[in-house]
Amino acid sequence: MKLITAVIRPSRLKKVGNALEAAGLTGLTATEVQGRGAQGGRTEYYRGEAHDVVFRTKVRLEMVVADEQLEDAIDVLVAAARSDDEGTIGDGKVWVTDVVRVVRVRTGETGPEAV
Repeated sequence: MKLITAVIRPSRLKKVGNALEAAGLTGLTATEVQGRGAQGGRTEYYRGEAHDVVFRTKVRLEMVVADEQLEDAIDVLVAAARSDDEGTIGDGKVWVTDVVRVVRVRTGETGPEAV
């Protein structure tokens, strides 16, 4: 089993969620986060004063998938998260981590059955 973690633009969350669901991939957690990367910060103006915004608001997605679903899940996620055919700075990142054990609290099931 693998944990897929992605940081994407908030505006792409609905599209990513719909694409994953259409591909038969369920069980997604989304959290609003702030961070910075190649996109860097920006300057915003409030009541005529400039304020440097160092961190950008993003959405962190996490989902556990069976090993055989990994490549399909990543392909669907990346395609839906990309802002256009070429992609642009700030579209996000995806990384994969091994999952040693999963337990479904309600039933006590473990392993792939718990996913």
